Amino acid sequence: MDREKAIATPIKTKEILQKYGFSFKKSLGQNFIIDANILKNIVNKAGVEASNGVIEIGPGIGALTEHLAQHAEKVVAFEIDQRLLPVLGDTLGSYQNIEIIHQDILKANLPEVIEKYFANGQPIKVVANLPYYITTPILMKLLMDRIPVENITVMIQKEVAERMAAKPNTKEYGSLSIAVQYYTEPSIVMSVPKTVFMPQPNVDSSVLQLKMRENPQVFVENEEFFFELVQACFGQRRKTLNNNLSRHFKEKLTKEQITSTLDKINIEGMRRGESLSIEEFASMANEFYQGLNKPCI
Repeated sequence: MDREKAIATPIKTKEILQKYGFSFKKSLGQNFIIDANILKNIVNKAGVEASNGVIEIGPGIGALTEHLAQHAEKVVAFEIDQRLLPVLGDTLGSYQNIEIIHQDILKANLPEVIEKYFANGQPIKVVANLPYYITTPILMKLLMDRIPVENITVMIQKEVAERMAAKPNTKEYGSLSIAVQYYTEPSIVMSVPKTVFMPQPNVDSSVLQLKMRENPQVFVENEEFFFELVQACFGQRRKTLNNNLSRHFKEKLTKEQITSTLDKINIEGMRRGESLSIEEFASMANEFYQGLNKPCI
């Protein structure tokens, strides 16, 4: 790419913003990247190849989109801000392999979009600079919709990336770690300083890569109940499993029933949620689910 023509430079970005009289909307978490090397590295880390389809969320003025379009066969980008549509038409007009969809990604029918814009069986990746305020809902939608993608590579707030990739017995480990790791193998692949954004956010960023699992990491009888129980165990972080579960199941189970259920699977009730592996959470969820759903005789 000719660096002089790249969108992701301070001069070019300012020029585009002035041309369209664009002002940043804080409510949409708009922070544009002004360093082409960072974008180049993100595309490399994502492993985008010529045969790939790519889904992007929040293209902004097209800085990351143009890098993706130069490496992938097809890029489909979701942009919620109508003011950016003419900007994108201008900055990306020379690319024939980009489709901009004016829609909130949280309301999109992704399987339908994939069927419409990508070839059957085409390897697909998600690559995006996500707005901080809505990172978790977007990622959970992508995971729970079970869309056929190989991996998700996103720039997000550093603290959130650390929580998603966290291991047991760390302060970052919680229900979000379990939810993400149930569906994917997460790893932090890059750190990004706040200085490469316009306007500069108040926090540093990380690039998180989620490699999709063919099957969830553990078997659970009922996914909804599994996630409910995990959240209950982290309800009050400093409380023990006995306390958090008694509070959550107070209408359904006695303290004695909770203790005996935990004893059955050799999990000590005085432990805290942050000490449990995902396998232990699955074992606990399955045992409680079976106990609560035994037919009455």
